[in-house]
Amino acid sequence: MPVFDYDPPDRFVAGAVGQPGARTFFLQARGRGRITTVALEKFQVAVLADRLDELLDEVLRRSGGRAPVPAMAPADLTDEGPLDLPIDEDFRVGTMALAWDPETAQVIIEAQEATDADEDEVEDEPIVDDRPEPAVLRVRISAAAARAFSRRALDIVAAGRPPCPLCGQPLDAEGHICVRLNGHHPGGLSA
Repeated sequence: MPVFDYDPPDRFVAGAVGQPGARTFFLQARGRGRITTVALEKFQVAVLADRLDELLDEVLRRSGGRAPVPAMAPADLTDEGPLDLPIDEDFRVGTMALAWDPETAQVIIEAQEATDADEDEVEDEPIVDDRPEPAVLRVRISAAAARAFSRRALDIVAAGRPPCPLCGQPLDAEGHICVRLNGHHPGGLSA
């Protein structure tokens, strides 16, 4: 199982490439002369950012405010730069995990390669799996860096297509069939 370990990285960011509606999302870690880039879905970026903030808020709450966790992303850690080039996808993310290490006051983020093992399993049959273990990107970052990562990730997710004011689904340049209007285009003729 290849493990891409960054403790800590020089840079860890979420980014997107492409036009709104056709973007590909990535996590990218850089450090010690190497770059690891993994692809994931937009919703995974949003969930990761939300869960990071929830984890940090919980650490802060449980410590009674004594943990070295900023309430907001520090301005000096803001990273609005593009992803590092070339963007060579090392793997596609399936599952992710978060943890807080109280000894080092760091957040641990693991992104594991997607596999089709779950789809291959059949009930009541022995599982013979000779496939290699999935790859893992493991990043250890400070609470401040995690807040900055989360802020950037949420901004990237929000930079996509604007939502329909009626149903919340993304609006397309070609038009939008709104479920709240029973499939009719806004401004269309009514019967």
